[in-house]
Formats: sequence, structure tokens, C-alpha cells
Amino acid sequence: MNPPSQFEVVKPGLETTVQELPGRLGHWEQGIPPSGPVDFWSFRLANLLVGNPRDTAALECQVMGPTLRLHCSVLIAITGAEMSPTLDGQPIPMWTTVIARAGQTLALRGSRVGMRSYIAFSGGIATTPVLGSRAVFHMAGIGGRALQPGQTLPLGVPGGDQRGLYHVDEAHRPPLGSDESRSVACVRGPNDDWLSDESLTDFVSSDWKVQAQSNRTGMRLSGPVFSFAHRATHKRPEHGQDPSNILDHGYPLGAINLAGQTPIILINDAPSTGGFINPFTVPSAEFWKLGQVRPHEILRFHEVSLDEAQQRRRDLDSAVTQEALTPQ
Repeated sequence: MNPPSQFEVVKPGLETTVQELPGRLGHWEQGIPPSGPVDFWSFRLANLLVGNPRDTAALECQVMGPTLRLHCSVLIAITGAEMSPTLDGQPIPMWTTVIARAGQTLALRGSRVGMRSYIAFSGGIATTPVLGSRAVFHMAGIGGRALQPGQTLPLGVPGGDQRGLYHVDEAHRPPLGSDESRSVACVRGPNDDWLSDESLTDFVSSDWKVQAQSNRTGMRLSGPVFSFAHRATHKRPEHGQDPSNILDHGYPLGAINLAGQTPIILINDAPSTGGFINPFTVPSAEFWKLGQVRPHEILRFHEVSLDEAQQRRRDLDSAVTQEALTPQ
């Protein structure tokens, strides 16, 4: 009798979740976010290394990785933040296809560079889709919750795409921990005309520290005080009292949401609507940077046009393919 195609959670790590692309689309108007991996660049490379379609369900690990016991033989790959992975206590390389046998234990430790790691298994994680996706929205329990000790997760059947064992050279990986990873592009809007000209300039010429009170919903930043345009201080009462208040409206994913004097970047599990202005928006091509920045690190923003933001996403999507892998 063949062993079950699954793995068991020995230690869950810090809010480790199943994620999948493109996420849970089509329910934004009901307040259900897309979820999915924040650093989708690393996520996709992990899947390609084990022969999966690049958007297959895999694990996202934050800060402290899990310990997992494998009940079947499987190919695994770990990408993203450096979490010193071991198999039965022996170090294994990241960004590389690894053969794991039934009964072995995979363990990840605390992240040394970056914030989030991704673990892909050949065949992918075969949990039951909810509203069309296996991506977990942990805070609402949609698609499941973060891993728990003793939990088992099923694996799917590997497809026919696995053509060998591979490695991702540094040139094809996201440059975690680099100056580039902390320089984040943004586009103006949708509410940039609610800030003063001085604050619009200050935002892209200042340092912004990531607060520890950040998660997959939003990243809180500390930095200079904002000042506001005339329309924010002389507005109709339905817009609220604080200059950053506005009549409830939809929030774009990646919005830099100004709650009083605290900017919050709304990422994968963010709310879809609210009553604060959003002077800038981070394009999706920059999300891998948001997924890997650690609390107390410094971000700098720079403006790009909408056309450039869209081109960056097209370039990234076309770069993360089988061509990024090198045979071992």
C-alpha cells in the first residue's frame, strides 16, 4: 500500500499559510481580498523548481519557518528569505530542487535575510478550494487558517512537467536585502490632490521605517508629518473631521492609505473599502519588495508613471519562467 501523499505539521512556524495564484478573485466587492503570496516572484520560482505550473498552491512562511514530516517521497524547493532549511538535520540548499523521502523531516529556522520563504512540493498542495482558490485569508478563516501542530495537508499528483533537478542562479532571483529591494516605486493617486504640494514632495524624498505592527493586511510606516491641501481642510461634513478622512470609497490593492498621520500600505489581505485617503499606490510589480522587508527597516519611494508600472509587471511576469532555471 502506498503511503498517503501528504505532510504533517510538527511545528507550524509563525503564521505559515497555504497560498496560491492568482488568489481569490471576483469577491473584492464583498470585502474578500485576493490573498495569495506577497512575494509572488519567489513563490513562482519555487513551483517551477519542482515541475509545477508556477501558480500552484505552496506554503508561505513568515519570519520563523515550520517543521514538517513528509509522509511520501516528493520534490521540494525553498525560495525567498534565507531560513537555513534542513532535511533530517542536514543543511539543504535554497533555490534548488531537492529530493525528499517519505519519513524525512524538513525544518526551517528564523529568517536571516528577507521576511518570507516559500516551500513548494511536486504536485502542489491539494487542499479544497474555497471561493475558487486555495489561498488562505487567515484573519477571516477563508480557505483555512495558518498551520497548526499535528495538521496534515494533502499533496496533489505531480504532472508531467518535471524535467530534472534545477537551481536558480542569483541573477534570476529577487535581490533580497539589497538597496534595490528597499526602493519602492509608486504611482500618484487616487487621492493625491488631498495632500499639499510639500507633502507630495516629502513623501518621495524621505525615509519611511516599517513598523512592527504590520502583517498581510497592511504595512504601517513611520516618517514625516503630512500636511494637506485646501480641499482636505475645507470639505463637506460627510467626509469626516480629520483631513485624511474622506467619504467611504474603494481601496486599490497596493494603496498607501493615510490613517490620520500613519501611512499603511494595503497588501494581499487588505480591506477593500474605507474612509481614508490614498495619495499613492504601489504597483503589483513591487509587491515582492513589500513581502520581504522586515520591521524597522527603511523604505524609500520613487514615482513612476502608470505606463511604467504596467510595463514592470509585464517584464516580471515574462522573466519568471522555466528559462530562469539552470540544470544541476
